[in-house]
Amino acid sequence: MSGVSDNHGLMMYWAFDEGAGASALESISQIKDDIQYVFNQAEFTEPCPPQWRQGAMGTGLLFDGYSTYIAHPFNEGDSNGEPQPLSALSIGIWVAPRSYEWGGGNKLAALVNRYNVDRKEGYLLGMFRHGSWSFQVGLEGGEWKELWSPEGYALPKNEWSYVNAVFDGNQGEIKLYLNGSEIASAELPRGSRLVEAADTDVLIGKNNHGALLAEVFSLQMFSGMLDELKIYNVALSAEEVAASYRQVLNSRGGVHPQLKYDDIKLDRTPLLLDRHRPQYHVSPPAHWMNEPHAPIYFDGQYHLFYQHNPLGPFFHQIHWGHWVSKDLVHWRDLPVALAPEKDQLSPDGVWSGSATYDANGLPVLFFTAANDSASPNQSVALARSTYSWDKNPDLVQWVKHPEPLIVQKKGIGAFGDFRDPFVWKDNEGWYALVGSGIEGRGGAALAFASQDMLNWTYKGSFFEADIQQYPYLGPIWELPVFLPLGSDKQGVKKYLLLVSPVGAGADVEVFYWIGQLNKQDLSFLPDQEEPQLIDVGDFHFTGPSGMVDPMTGRNIVFTIAQGDRTSELEYQSGWAHNGGLPLSVYLREDGRLGIEPIQELQLLRGEKRLWMQDKSLAEANVLLKDVQGDMLEIQVEIEPSSATQFGIKVRKTPDGEEETLLYYDLNQTMLLADRTKTTQHPGEKCSGVQGGKLELSGENLKLHIYLDRSMIEVYANGLKSLTTRAYPSRKDALGLEIWGNGELLVKSMEIWEMKSIW
Repeated sequence: MSGVSDNHGLMMYWAFDEGAGASALESISQIKDDIQYVFNQAEFTEPCPPQWRQGAMGTGLLFDGYSTYIAHPFNEGDSNGEPQPLSALSIGIWVAPRSYEWGGGNKLAALVNRYNVDRKEGYLLGMFRHGSWSFQVGLEGGEWKELWSPEGYALPKNEWSYVNAVFDGNQGEIKLYLNGSEIASAELPRGSRLVEAADTDVLIGKNNHGALLAEVFSLQMFSGMLDELKIYNVALSAEEVAASYRQVLNSRGGVHPQLKYDDIKLDRTPLLLDRHRPQYHVSPPAHWMNEPHAPIYFDGQYHLFYQHNPLGPFFHQIHWGHWVSKDLVHWRDLPVALAPEKDQLSPDGVWSGSATYDANGLPVLFFTAANDSASPNQSVALARSTYSWDKNPDLVQWVKHPEPLIVQKKGIGAFGDFRDPFVWKDNEGWYALVGSGIEGRGGAALAFASQDMLNWTYKGSFFEADIQQYPYLGPIWELPVFLPLGSDKQGVKKYLLLVSPVGAGADVEVFYWIGQLNKQDLSFLPDQEEPQLIDVGDFHFTGPSGMVDPMTGRNIVFTIAQGDRTSELEYQSGWAHNGGLPLSVYLREDGRLGIEPIQELQLLRGEKRLWMQDKSLAEANVLLKDVQGDMLEIQVEIEPSSATQFGIKVRKTPDGEEETLLYYDLNQTMLLADRTKTTQHPGEKCSGVQGGKLELSGENLKLHIYLDRSMIEVYANGLKSLTTRAYPSRKDALGLEIWGNGELLVKSMEIWEMKSIW
């Protein structure tokens, strides 16, 4: 048992027992390796070291999936610097994946590696799609040998597994062990030798030939916990591997190491001090999100899901993130609800969808199943909550229906674009809109109906674009949302249809129509053909979803607030995008769509910083001098006298070098945001003037503004919003100033500090 008792042949050993700091000791060489981690140095938040948690033995190191890795310098074999061939190599490591790499380019997310596959040199131990894993070696004679985990031996997420890989050239064997037991082996020619890879370090947690995304993000990096990494230049026997596994179990009372979810989950703590990350807008704990979707109320709680890449702040293989709330304002992070799995349903992503109730009143999720081996690669699928047997009101567990419910056939919509089901139920059955297009005509929402929620009938085009008249509506629509608005003054039932155009020539914004539902044909008749905008910002308010709140009867719309940053800055920041504030949308007396932030946001008000009435521009600014902040709610009503342009400057430095101007142009009837002085940071993108039409019809300008770090949301007269972003370079960009090109009267103004929801 020498391989265990005296560590015979042990070349390298990382115990990961430091428990703190940004280095890890390799015990044999006594070299302290630097741990690369994005927040070792930080531009926008407080620097902090990598995250350490309870390990399989002692502590373990948490790898974030995109920036955490260790490079250990390797001393080449002989005096000429030529790598020496090895007759044997064994690796043992405790692994707890948090998420799996997509497997793009057929490359492994490396646990530990030092290889060059083109030269067929070195070794690689890593994970692939859906938790499969492999040990790969380059042999003399130019052979690259791969041994894969068999079916049923994937490494489970959020659990410890003990992995061993053994290359025995003398005996001509290569083997894999899981939790002390052999699970795979392959024969090699006796006397085989492993050729060490020249000119490369030993990398832990990063593939030394990983792909690069957006010229910034290294793919094939490990996400999760690692502990007790040992590399030997001998071939461990089955008895030695088993003894090594038992050694850890014996240190824990004979029990396989357990891992608490809180020790491996994505942690938002390092981002709470980021001076640009919103603190009262909903966001993932870290990394990437796009649209929030599938809102639903059940058993006293609101659930909201979101498109999420748990590996890093970049668009990649998409999962469904999950939040829950009792008040639509304070949200809790829950584990990923839906993830790609090794099946024929959605192995390549779980894209947007919606939520409704089954015949028993239990929540169900409809999602876009991504399967790149199918044509088209997207279909409508279903997942059910396990609530009926576990009674967990957080709805943490979901089980996918094994087959897609709606598969696009040729002649139904634009073939290959068929996604984002919006499903609702009434006492006659279930109805679904699917985003697509009509070949040669433009974007469309396609209509389907079902009596049992499982078998669906195509009813035709629900509504489609006139792309000749409105080319900005694009060839494809995504994320259709359909909500009842109630009856107008004539007693006619009205509905709201939201869509998001994409494709060549499309203006990617949230467009809407108010109109009537033809239930017989399942089609929509708009009151006017020309689409309207809820938000007049530029590509910040996108990705709509919506629900009828059963507690209040309100229609509530959720959106993504796009980040408007470069990939470089998203890498440095560790996050990308957040949700917009939930909006209440309703039919006004004048027949127009009314929009207001939900009233529950008042729960976040802290100290009231200012209240004033009937002040001139000069008087108002005297009172504003002492009010500063980047987390504020502002309500202001301005009556112009001689001014034709008027509004308020926010995120302003004392010298005015940086500021963002929110204003109304009376002559052009436009609500605008001037970002020409928003930031002096050379890497930020935000600049120029954004805005759009707003007809005030003689009313004073009434602005309801929410500032939340980089988020700026402006709601004007209950009719339009303007969502934009500001990333000032200076930390003193916190001031406010009323502005106009002439005389004006501040009829009223109130300002509150706002509290974080986290």
